[in-house]
Order: sequence, then structure tokens, then C-alpha cells
Amino acid sequence: MGQDPITLIVSLVGGIFSFLLLMRFALQLSQADYYNPISQSVVRVTQPIVSPLQRIIRPRGRFDLATLIVALAVKAIAILVLVQFSPLFASAGGSINPLHVLIFSLTGVLNTLLTIYFWATLGAVIISWVAPDSYHPAPQLLLQLTEPLFALARKVIPPIGGLDLSPILIFLLIQIVQSYLKPFVVI
Repeated sequence: MGQDPITLIVSLVGGIFSFLLLMRFALQLSQADYYNPISQSVVRVTQPIVSPLQRIIRPRGRFDLATLIVALAVKAIAILVLVQFSPLFASAGGSINPLHVLIFSLTGVLNTLLTIYFWATLGAVIISWVAPDSYHPAPQLLLQLTEPLFALARKVIPPIGGLDLSPILIFLLIQIVQSYLKPFVVI
């Protein structure tokens, strides 16, 4: 609550836009339904900023490097703006190490991607209990987003007597990785 308004706005806008870019990346990576209304909205919002770089760096199959680079740039710009308004920046002499900005941006992007998969996995688990055959676009998108991750985890822990323990493995791995990233995450 003790943040100044500029820091709060930059964190919020940078966080939301990088979230949308990484959501687009994750949806394409998992080959989620492109014609899902939620997918269409994410693409429509992020297309103006991603399309110039996609002309240079074309997506290769499911992997869209251009979207990932733009998400990294958004994180880096948000970090640079936050550092400029930080009182510690003025007292440190006003120099910014580009390597630190790159490291904080990379860890921020990875942390956001892991957070997306954490909540998507939790949502998919709840949907599988409550409404497993729902035709609503949101549950379908969550299941499409998490199914490749579940399939990978099922290779390590196969279902036991009809009980799928793969979400537990996914939650555990995400929490372990995020605990190591925590000191480096700015936004």
C-alpha cells in the first residue's frame, strides 16, 4: 500500500501486458483452439505490438519467439521505468546495469509463465471435478492449455487406479522453480 502511484501504474500495466503476451505464447505452444473467443481476444489485444517483430522472426510451428521477445522487452521497459522512479536509483549515482535488467526481465517472464500454468492447472483440476464436459470457452481453453503439461507429467507419474496425480507433480515443480526465482523477480 505504500507505493507511489507511478510505481503502481507501471507495475500494473507492465504486468498485465506481459501476462497477455505470455498467455498468447502459452496458448500457441499448447496448440489451443485459435477460434476460441478468449484466444481471439488475447491475439487481438497483443497483435499490434507483436506483428512488426513477427515479420522479421516468423513463428516456427508452435514456438513463437517474437511474442516471447516482446514480453521480455515489456518486462525490461517496466523494470527500467520502475528503477528510474526509485529513490535508491538516485542515491546510487543513476547508472543501470543492462545485464541486471536482462536477468530481472528473464526471471520475470519465466515467473509469469509459471504463474499462468499454475493457475491454469488449478482451474483445470477444479473443472474436471465440477464440469468435466463443459462447452463453455473458458474451461475448454484451460484444458487445452494444460493437457500437454499433464501428458508430460503422466509419463513420470501414471494414473493410479483412475486417480491422476500429475497436477500434484506440476504444482510441486512450479513451486520449487518459483522459490529459486523469487529473489530475482521485480514485477
